Amino acid sequence: MMEMHAICSSEVRNGWSGVMDSVIRKRPAFIRRTRDFMMLSSIETISALVADVKYVADEFLEEDGSVTLSLRDMDIIANGKDILSAKKALVQDILEYADEYYAEYQQYYAAPNRKAHLPYIMKALTAKNPEELEEAVLCQPGRN
Repeated sequence: MMEMHAICSSEVRNGWSGVMDSVIRKRPAFIRRTRDFMMLSSIETISALVADVKYVADEFLEEDGSVTLSLRDMDIIANGKDILSAKKALVQDILEYADEYYAEYQQYYAAPNRKAHLPYIMKALTAKNPEELEEAVLCQPGRN
């Protein structure tokens, strides 16, 4: 289906400015280069694709009264004196992981245990600010 809508890479190269304007103002573009296919998109479109992505965290109350949050879909754990500080710490860890994932994208995306992290990574990389990610963290009681 995508192949029907794909633009040849030489057309994209020759009409770069027009393609960019179209991607920003109209719609994403599917591009074909020999046997490879890709999509060129605005950040706004990517943000819309990951708008419903939530970071589900198990919440644990520690003996010292602090709160630990453990993400279910990624191995990220953070602790804070209360739920708000734990959430802020968790978001900072998510952002650091997203930067690392993107820097080593080829390796991380190829790893079977990390491939499914991509929507979470894109959500973090396209977030306007950390508060947007804090709103996407859903805390649920954890089981010890």
